Formats: sequence, C-alpha cells, structure tokens
Amino acid sequence: MVGMEIWKQLRLLSSGLFLALCVLGVSGGALPSCSFPAIYNFGDSNSDTGGISAAFEPIRAPYGEGFFRKPAGRDSDGRLIIDFIAEHLKLRYLSAYLNSLGTNYGHGANFATGGSTIRRPNETIFEYGISPFSLDMQTAQFLQFKARTADLFRQAKNPSDRSKLPNPQDFAKALYTFDIGQNDLSVGFRKLSFDQLRAEIPDIVNQLATAVRRIYEQGGRAFWIHNTGPIGCLPVNLFYNLNPAPGYVDEHGCVKGQNDMAIEFNRQLKDRVIKLRAELPQAAITYVDAYAAKYGLISNAKNEGFVDPMKVCCGYHVRYDHVWCGNKATVNGSLVYGASCGNPSSSISWDGVHYTQAANQWVANHILNGALSNPSIPITQACHRS
Repeated sequence: MVGMEIWKQLRLLSSGLFLALCVLGVSGGALPSCSFPAIYNFGDSNSDTGGISAAFEPIRAPYGEGFFRKPAGRDSDGRLIIDFIAEHLKLRYLSAYLNSLGTNYGHGANFATGGSTIRRPNETIFEYGISPFSLDMQTAQFLQFKARTADLFRQAKNPSDRSKLPNPQDFAKALYTFDIGQNDLSVGFRKLSFDQLRAEIPDIVNQLATAVRRIYEQGGRAFWIHNTGPIGCLPVNLFYNLNPAPGYVDEHGCVKGQNDMAIEFNRQLKDRVIKLRAELPQAAITYVDAYAAKYGLISNAKNEGFVDPMKVCCGYHVRYDHVWCGNKATVNGSLVYGASCGNPSSSISWDGVHYTQAANQWVANHILNGALSNPSIPITQACHRS
C-alpha cells in the first residue's frame, strides 16, 4: 500500500499542471534558465565517475560496457544520475578530481568516490570498502582545486590550455550537487543498534551542512542536494538472509527497519536544509527526494517494464554462493564468472548494491523536472532562491 501511494503521488506530481505551476515565480512569471557553466559534485558510488578507480584498483568489466563500451569508473553498466544531470544541463560528463590523465575540468569536477561517508571513517577501505575520502576531505580537495586552477588559468599561455580549466568566475555560477549519506547508514547498520544510529543522525546531517557552508563561503550559491535512497531495497541485504522473519521485509522485499532509518535521515536532512536557507541568505538550496523516486520505481517495477527489483543483473548469486560482478571464484568445484545478465535495461539492480543505467535514467527523469524537489523547481532553474 505504501508503494502504491508513493506511485500515485509521483504520477500526480509529474502531471502537466504541476509542472506548469513549478516554473512560475512568485510574481507569476516564468523563471529563466540558469545556464550553469559547471557542476561540482560530492558523493559516494552513486555519483562517482572514476575517483575510487583512480585512487585504488580500477573497476573492471563488465562495468561500463552498456554505454561506454568499457569500464568507465562507474559502479553501473553505464551512466549514473550525475551523468544524466550533466546531459540535461548540456555539459560534459564530469571528470573525477583524482584522475591524473585525460582530464578536462572546464565544466566542473567530481569529488565523489565509491564508499564515501559524510563523517570521517575509522576503518580502512580494505576492511569494508569505506573510502578514506569522506565529505570533509572532498570539500578540502575542492578548496585546493579552486585555488590551484585559478593560478593555472592565469598562467595559461594559450586558449587550448585554458579550455581544460574552469574559469575562476564560473565557481560562483556553478551548480554544486550532493548525493551522500547512504554509507553512513550502512556503517551504522553494521556497528550500531537502530537506537544508537538514530542518535547519530543529527551529527551526520550537521556535517553535510558544514560542507555546504564551506562551499558557500568560497562563493558557491546554487546547491542541489539528494536525500538518501531506500537502502533497505538493495538486494545485498538479503544475500545471507534467505528466510527473513515475518515483518522483516515489506511487500516489495525491502528491509523495513533500514528504510525507516533512511526516512528518518531524510526528514532531518530536509529540516537542516530549510535552516540552511536562513543561515546562507544568498544561497539557492534545493532538497531532492530521490528516495521517493527510487521507491516509486521499485514498488511499481513491473508496470514500468522492469523485472523483480530484488533480482541482480550482474554476478552469480545462488543461495549462499556469491560471485560479485566482474569477479571469478570456484563454486562447487567449478570456476564461475560473475557476468552480466542478457538485458540490463530491464533490471533495476546492477550488482546488488548499485542501480543499472536504465534505473538511473528513470530516476533522473523523475527528479530533474522538479516534481520531487523542495522548492518545486527543475534543475535548470536551481539557481533561483525561493
């Protein structure tokens, strides 16, 4: 019932009438488009376009092969939501800040890395896959990037060199996107009780607000902040729990307790964003309900042309035997390769943790028009303060 109610709301919010109202300003006139010259992104694997691959071992095939025809530093068969944002704003796909070769930062940079948390981790990436590049580190990297590229831009001797660098004037006009927090909850589920984790949420949310404030102090003005998705709907949650107790999962197979925690995180995040608007008087801050879009897709997968959302496309997952996407292992005496399914475009889950390109595109189509945003403006108008 909850899934269908969200789906009905999505249908209503996506109606032409609603969109017509969304683009009206307070004076009743249409808001102009913002013409963002660049995007600066902060996040985890949901928006990492090559950071963790550059810092550690590259993500291997069949990742990326559905669109890029080769691994492209993304935890999907193709494009991520951040890629669809770039396309929508008619900008280049973002190069990872940590890339050392073949980079072009003329239209922004991506500081996200797979496994990142908002709060600084106290474990290594080799233990549980948590990135050392937490949000405070990503923000520090941005500050260094902004200062160094300004020097390089001034020193550039020809237009070709300058074209690969951001114009220092563009930082104030850029869009700053955030998609992070999922791994803070994942770590909490592993280490804490639900009550303990709930008590930690205010600090996690405040640290995200601190990052926004630091960028604001550097001249950033337009912020597009995704809430966290329905983490309880990731198939990996049931890889080692094939017979969950009654009430453990909802009617769509999602772990109810984890989704409830994500909803609480999102509630506090939205409240903090509203307070930030008062604290940062020149900022335009958009809160984006990515949870509603993702849960809307999962709860209505069949009608949207997708298979069971708990079915994983890439990898070998049979009972308690698991060979992760792109890996090889011996199962019952036979060598097994974690290959891609035949039709990733019909799957929601790519590898048990991350979404397929098709699912990412569906979600992007339902959030970029502003139907699930607060304030209700499309991303092309996200420079306007409500």
